[in-house]
Formats: sequence, structure tokens, C-alpha cells
Amino acid sequence: MRIFFTGGSGKAGKHVVAHLADQGHDVTNADLVPLGHPSVTDLTVDLTDAGETYSAMAGLARMSELDLESKPGYDAVVHFAAIPAILKAPDSRTYATNVLSTYNVLEAATSLGIRKVVFASSETTYGVCFAQGERRPEYVPVDEEHPTVPEDSYAMSKVAGEVTARSFAARTGADIYGLRINNVIEPHEYAELFPAFLADPALRRRNIFAYIDTRDLGQMVQRCLEVDGLGYEVFNVANSDMSVAATTDEIRERFYDGVPLTRPMGRDETFYSIDKARDLLGFAPEHSWRDVLDAHTPS
Repeated sequence: MRIFFTGGSGKAGKHVVAHLADQGHDVTNADLVPLGHPSVTDLTVDLTDAGETYSAMAGLARMSELDLESKPGYDAVVHFAAIPAILKAPDSRTYATNVLSTYNVLEAATSLGIRKVVFASSETTYGVCFAQGERRPEYVPVDEEHPTVPEDSYAMSKVAGEVTARSFAARTGADIYGLRINNVIEPHEYAELFPAFLADPALRRRNIFAYIDTRDLGQMVQRCLEVDGLGYEVFNVANSDMSVAATTDEIRERFYDGVPLTRPMGRDETFYSIDKARDLLGFAPEHSWRDVLDAHTPS
């Protein structure tokens, strides 16, 4: 597929574009900062500018495409570009940048007749991650039916993006899939970060004790590109296990006492349900911090 990928120079994006390129896809990275990957074309685009966004998506990606009989179009758009969290910029800029760029990307894609858009939403939409003080889920495991009522500018922008995406899907009939991505972890971060998580599970409370390996995030995007006909859908994206060594029963007793449990859970199963992604997309995470660290040694 010829893929227009926004935000491919970011922490998550750089791994996903590399994965897609390795799978044989022709990927254009639309970002303010070039990635410099040998198999990915970089294109500098300000996605908050509607004209730039449309022009980039409608145009050529590289000089060699001039030799084709006709100008190629994109088969899919993957939209990861965003100010990635609170406290990176003033709240007003975070909200405005993320909402406007998402609108511009969706409008350009659907206007150009692109029938598949995958966009990055966030775990923060559930209102737990960036809450002031402690906030617990209304029930566990948290699935896509859980209310999304955040109070911070970043998560608000992601909820607004989901509403916008759903509206464009209704208007055009395109397949538009939103990914509520949990805390993104690069492979080298297991050794750097996870010993502290094993020693103190409370460090992972805001992430609902979940995480997503960048390699499995690449697989998730690949599955979204391969599965057609779902219309508008949102999916939780996480690995199968928790990011702590404590068991689900221990976590429930310490952190979720009184929070309703909607179904039985496995000993190490994530509280951030990925059942929907498994059922509709065939998502099957392959990686775990347990492959690197001793799950029973908190140091």
C-alpha cells in the first residue's frame, strides 16, 4: 500500500513506519521533523494548515514518481501526529493543534477518496491518566464502552478527534479506525524503566497498569490496514499482560477495591481490555517485559 503517515518521527511513529516499510509498504512520513529512515520518504508538512495538508496528501512523494504514467494516490492514511501529552505546551495550544490537525487530515483524506484512515487516540480518553488526584475506572477491565470524560486538554483533544472521525465516517462511508493507545514502550525501556515498576506498582496506576510494546503497536496498525469493512471503530491497544509483577487479584485488592469486575480475569491479564481488537482485527501481541526481566524480582 501507498501510505500517508503523519507523525512518523515521534516515539511511537518512528517504530510503526519502520514496521510498515519492512512489510513492503510505500510510506510517506508527513512531519515537521524528518525521520531519516532509508526506506521512508520524509515530507515537511504543517498539519494545522488545511492547504498544506491537502496539497501534501494529493501530491507526489518523491522525484521518481515523475516517471510513472500517472500521479499515484494514497491507499491509506495513518495519523499519529500530535502534541503527545499535557505539559509539552500550553493547554490551549495542545488542544487546538491536535483537534485542528486531525480535522485537516480527515477532511483531506476523505475528499481525496481515501477509504482507510487509522488515527491515534489515547488511553487518556478514559479520564484516569491525567486526572487531578486519584481517579479510578468505573469498572474493570476497561473496555471501549467505558465512559470517556477526561478533564485535561490532551485527552479532550483526543475525544474531540474521535467525534470528528466518527462524523467523517458517517459522511463518507470510509473505514476510520481509532486506536486508544496505552503507554508506548520501546524495547530498550524494559531494562531502564520496569525494575521500578516491579518494585512499586503504584507507578503504573495512571496507565491502568498497562503498556504497549512499539513492535506490537506496529502489528496493530498493520492489522487495521488489512481488515476492511468495519466502518468507524475505536480499539484499545495494549499488551496482553500488566506492566507490573503483582497479580490481578493483588492489584484489585490494593487499587481497585470496590470497583466492579465485569468478568473473570487471568492472573497477569491487562486491566486495559484488548478483547475487541483480538475479535475484530486478529490482534495478537507477541512481546512482553517478562521476556527481558524476571517477573518475580522487583529490582
